[in-house]
Amino acid sequence: HCPPLPPLHDRQLTAVLDGQQRLTALNIGLRGSMAWKQPRLWWNNPEAFPKRRLYLDLLWESNHDDEESQYRFEFLTDEESQAASDGECWFPVREVLGMEGGPAMLSWLTEQLPQEHSNEHLNRGYRTLDKLYRVVHTENTVAFYEEKSQELEKVLQIFIRTNSGGTFLSHSDLLLSIAVSQWTQKDAREEIHTLVDELNRIGTGFALSKDWVLKAGLMLSDIGSVGFKVDNFNRANMTVLEEKWDSVKHSLTLTVHLVSSFGFNGQNLSSNNAILPIAYYLHKKGYGETYLDRNEFKQDREATREWLIRSLLKSGVWGSGLDTLLTAIRRVIGESDGDGFPVSQIWEEMTRRGKSLVFEDEELEDLADMEFNSRLTFALLSLLFPFVDLRSNYFHVDHVFPRSRFTERRLRDAGIPDDEIDGFMSNSNRLANLQLLQGAQNHEKSAQMPSDWLDQAYPEDSAGRREYENRHLLGDVPTAMTGFGAFYEARRARLKEEITRLLGRRAT
Repeated sequence: HCPPLPPLHDRQLTAVLDGQQRLTALNIGLRGSMAWKQPRLWWNNPEAFPKRRLYLDLLWESNHDDEESQYRFEFLTDEESQAASDGECWFPVREVLGMEGGPAMLSWLTEQLPQEHSNEHLNRGYRTLDKLYRVVHTENTVAFYEEKSQELEKVLQIFIRTNSGGTFLSHSDLLLSIAVSQWTQKDAREEIHTLVDELNRIGTGFALSKDWVLKAGLMLSDIGSVGFKVDNFNRANMTVLEEKWDSVKHSLTLTVHLVSSFGFNGQNLSSNNAILPIAYYLHKKGYGETYLDRNEFKQDREATREWLIRSLLKSGVWGSGLDTLLTAIRRVIGESDGDGFPVSQIWEEMTRRGKSLVFEDEELEDLADMEFNSRLTFALLSLLFPFVDLRSNYFHVDHVFPRSRFTERRLRDAGIPDDEIDGFMSNSNRLANLQLLQGAQNHEKSAQMPSDWLDQAYPEDSAGRREYENRHLLGDVPTAMTGFGAFYEARRARLKEEITRLLGRRAT
């Protein structure tokens, strides 16, 4: 995080939008130097980082038509520039700043080029050096114009557009600056950055950003819409947000702890914005930490979890029209006078806006074939197997038949016909070969065949083993790889039936 600037009192300011990286690059080339580590030298060796300056090869002939390949610039040490080959003439770019024009350039070239070089080389070198001189001294290659409009929204859009080629600065970066200038009691930048860091350390880690916190602040403070518009960041609204900040911070922290207890983290939470309605609900109710574990809230937590998972699994819900959807859901929650998370009312509002949470047959088929590397796989498995205790244990998405068994050589050695190998390898990473397994158990299982691992986990408990197989919809687990095809098809059918039961209807 950047350190804050000191107050600038009684000073007229002129803002220069963008260009910092480009100007820095020009300064390095014209006045500065670069250094990078030499191989096979210790880091604490001063000679490991020789200083390199920018040079231009005046004799370079390009074979390309594009502008970027017309000239040959290199960062070289002084020794490297002096050890030029016969077809090279390295000019130190920094020296062009002090040149007076034609005679000085010609004098430099005749001094540097050996006598055996032809007039053609001299002419080529002069043309290149003259081009560099004109670019630096006479041509207006750094363009600018003065924006006379005082509309802040227009200025922000110009900044974002012109900065798209450099380090990315989002709209929220600039809106945060506005909030900083309008909070009077708290340091907005420090508060928001600190909260982001604290939230991302919860559980096994999240990937929340200051954009998300700012949007959450707008939503939980009941400020206009939740869009990143300058109008939403006026002094009156920022005063409201500052006054409510402590309670907003508490509610967001509670929300992330709750979502973490559902088993989510930065890797498997596919949309951070999906948890904003939950945050608003907890904020409106004024719940504290007891909501996370008190039995009286168990049913409410489960309804909230199922709604969250449904909304994540349904394609397109948290894409286009996000701000409008969040504002509408906020209104529904605000008007609800029930005791629990108003799933039914939210469902109705989402359906009216074309964001139905009922899944069609084609979508159900796609879910049944979900792959291991999808960010949604954990969410779907946790919905299918709600009995898994995600609160106190960290669970992995595990391959029932170990992934290491699905290579052409090992499958062929296991007796799989050649025409079935591709199908085995493809299906190995799909939902029907996946399960949720506690981290410690997953390490114990490692690359064992499922039947061997079950024998080890339930050596004298056939009833326990049967219960495990039934609850995880495994069926009869074969002992050899040749049984994988039948196992996969049977388990996929069972999973598809359960997915249809859970998602192919309206939640109650």
